Amino acid sequence: MRCPFCSHDDTQVKDSRPAEDGAAIRRRRQCPSCAARFTTFERVQLRELTVLKKGGRRAPFDRNKLERSVQLAAQKRNIDPERIEQMVSGIVRRLESLGEPEIPSDKIGELVMDALKNLDPVAYVRYASVYRDFREVGDFSQFISGEKLSPKGKAAKPKDAE
Repeated sequence: MRCPFCSHDDTQVKDSRPAEDGAAIRRRRQCPSCAARFTTFERVQLRELTVLKKGGRRAPFDRNKLERSVQLAAQKRNIDPERIEQMVSGIVRRLESLGEPEIPSDKIGELVMDALKNLDPVAYVRYASVYRDFREVGDFSQFISGEKLSPKGKAAKPKDAE
């Protein structure tokens, strides 16, 4: 493993232990060149996933991007980082177990929404505000009161109004 500080090619593992309920290995490493210490995680990757974006574009699935978006929604909330890590790992396992090489971005968003709803209601609404593209303050109250919102943030019309 290359040192992230000095780019030395060979680092030493100082400590290894299970993490995420055995789903990953946490390794503490030290660089013999600059003596910097850092942590790495080793996880099983069942298959390469591709995200099918709304515009039709394809992008490789990025676990770190998923984790950052969840952490942003949970920012300044009293949520144990380990619970966030477990939630993200659970979402990734569910995506890998779908058996599909291409996953629509909507599917990922819905899995995150379901998981955040059970984890923290404020983080859930924060994530929803970006995922559902809320445009006005009223979109928040409509979402919280249980009305369905279309993907562009506008309240969906009731079926009997059509």
